[in-house]
Order: sequence, then C-alpha cells, then structure tokens
Amino acid sequence: MRLESDQGIATLLNSVQRIAVLGVSANIDRPSHRVFRFLLTAGYDVIPVNPLLTGQELLGRQVFESLAQLPGTVDMVDVFRDSRFLPAITTEVISLQIPALWTQLGVTHADAETTASEAGVRLVVDRCPAIEIPRLQQLGLMQPST
Repeated sequence: MRLESDQGIATLLNSVQRIAVLGVSANIDRPSHRVFRFLLTAGYDVIPVNPLLTGQELLGRQVFESLAQLPGTVDMVDVFRDSRFLPAITTEVISLQIPALWTQLGVTHADAETTASEAGVRLVVDRCPAIEIPRLQQLGLMQPST
C-alpha cells in the first residue's frame, strides 16, 4: 500500500525500528551517507548495505553486501539506488518479507511500486526521511528525536 498522507507516513516512521539503507556511501558528502547518519541520530537501528563496502564499518555499523545477508529482521528498506534497480529490489524485499520500502527522491518505478503494493508492502516513494521526519515532527505527528 502506497503511503502518501502525512499521517500514514508518520505512522510508518513511528512503527519502524530497524532500517536498512541500501546503496549507502562512505563519502560523507553523499546524500545516502547524510541520511544514514540522520537516521542513526534520530534513534533508529540503521544497517548500511553496499556490496562495494562489505565488511567495512560506517559510523560504527558493519556494512553488509545485500539485504539477504542481514542478520535478523528489518522493518524498512530505504533505497539509494537508480530506479532501474527497483524491480529487483522490490522482489527481494517481498521475498525477505520486509514490511516497508522507502524510495529516495527521484527513485521511482511504476511497475515495482505496483508489485510492492499488491504484495502488501507499505511503500513511500520519491521522498527523503531526513526531510519528512523534521516536517512531521513540526506537525506534531512524530516526537522530536532525543
């Protein structure tokens, strides 16, 4: 189900604890790294995923090769990959029974979005949690980070 209302997105963000950031960069100037750091600061258990950085650490967190390699369960995947990869990512999210998928600004793919929605995955498309969380906090829909 695609979430577009402020309340729906806030409910998702208030319910998730463990987020995999797919496509995170070690470069501190890249948006994926800044969002990864923001989510950690916001109190989420964030796991970096990037096959090119496997085995390294980012901000004290071990980087994993793929979603399938993650230990334990994940509540949401935040995607920093080109839109053309979204169908395969969506298939993996569904097969791993990850309940939510978030795609970053500019990451859209109509067929993948339909597939995710039909599979019951909670879906946020073309948004950034580092923008949405402070905005939703200002609206009183989320508690400020501590």
